[in-house]
Amino acid sequence: MSERTVDRGGARLDGETLYGYLRVVVYSLTALLAFALLTVGTVAIIAELKGTWHWSIHLESTVSYVGLFVYYMLYALVPLFGLLLVGRWWVDA
Repeated sequence: MSERTVDRGGARLDGETLYGYLRVVVYSLTALLAFALLTVGTVAIIAELKGTWHWSIHLESTVSYVGLFVYYMLYALVPLFGLLLVGRWWVDA
């Protein structure tokens, strides 16, 4: 076993394939994070333009929920990004 592989019951995954899967996961989670922040910005613009208490309540609840979502996304993304950097070094070696 001279190359770095993972045995998957007959089918073998090499390091480049695993790195590709990890890259797709990290990029997908980053895109979800960007869409969440875009949602907050959109609701903030609507609340500013409307200027009513109704939209300010929407803004407060959106910021609250998206803040929690961003917290958990970063909780997953930071270690995955570290793995992505280490995986890049591992695949290139």
